[in-house]
Amino acid sequence: MSKATETVLEIDLRALEHNYRYLRGRLRPETRFLGVVKAFAYGSESITIAKKLEALGADYLAVAYVKEGVVLRDAGIRTPILVLHPLPISFDEMIDRCLEPSLYSPKILEEFLDAAKRQVQTAYPVHIKFNTGLNRLGFVGNDVDYLAGQLNGRKEIKAVSILSHLAASEDLNENAFTRNQIEAFEKISLEIRKKLDAHPFRHLLNTSGIINHPEAQYDMVRSGIGLYGFGNDAKIDTQLRPVATLKTVISQIHTIAAGESIGYNRAFVTHSPRVTATLPIGHADGIGRQYGNSKAYVTIHGNKAPIVGNVCMDMIMVDITEINCKEGDEVIVFGGNHTAEQFAKGAATISYELLTGISQRVKRMILP
Repeated sequence: MSKATETVLEIDLRALEHNYRYLRGRLRPETRFLGVVKAFAYGSESITIAKKLEALGADYLAVAYVKEGVVLRDAGIRTPILVLHPLPISFDEMIDRCLEPSLYSPKILEEFLDAAKRQVQTAYPVHIKFNTGLNRLGFVGNDVDYLAGQLNGRKEIKAVSILSHLAASEDLNENAFTRNQIEAFEKISLEIRKKLDAHPFRHLLNTSGIINHPEAQYDMVRSGIGLYGFGNDAKIDTQLRPVATLKTVISQIHTIAAGESIGYNRAFVTHSPRVTATLPIGHADGIGRQYGNSKAYVTIHGNKAPIVGNVCMDMIMVDITEINCKEGDEVIVFGGNHTAEQFAKGAATISYELLTGISQRVKRMILP
């Protein structure tokens, strides 16, 4: 890894490959694998990640919105791309780029069918989303007859898969709830398969589902956070490798007398003389104000340096009183032994939020 001379997010493709192979290794050989690359590939760099997953043999990719899929198609990605939350305003562009919608309501199904008719499509692939307990998006079991009536005999579209989403697969205390979701999906998927002319494949599991409920892997699984190095379980995290490392540098060092304040709103007042370092990264870069006032720390030469005072838009201040360092030295915000999950936990949030919030003004550096 290179030494940072500015704020940079390093993206380790070898770590991505390791995580992909680890997760694949927990599945049956014939189970298909979908890599989730929404939200700039969980805050990293979607085109680079998608190309690597395509080279590794991922069967599908997934994005949240059509514009994310358009970026990948325009970059030359040819792997099938599932759009998890399509909106009608983007249907024509979706069809133009051969992106596959997850259809989750009668309105969305009927509007997409109209778009497919306008564009004179034949057997355009669509995916049917069922709500089995997350209560976010999806048809319900009582919609099976409606769906069969809408899909059978249509030349414009073809249901290629049935999916649902687990709500608490990472929490073993919610195992009974997850089992109920699996059983509901099994019942619904069998019923609709009997009534459809097509024979769609099935997928339900997310990363934690792959780890905790492999018996329900069906025909394909979908992994997001696991690919980026986090398994929602401390034991699994030791088997995965974080893909992203956020680095910055020390801009200036200050010696602060006892009784002086640091930063906006005088949020931190020293009780004894302290030495602080100012770093060129702030809440505009994705390090929110909730991390200030010792809720999180960075590492300098392997030593912990807590954030002091409020996080500024473009800067944070850290306490380096006990650390031997100088201006221009490298700082690890998260990565390596100090993971994004650990950094996020200090502010009572999760790695997903931290990673996906890293601003696009932060330079991305790809490690082969």
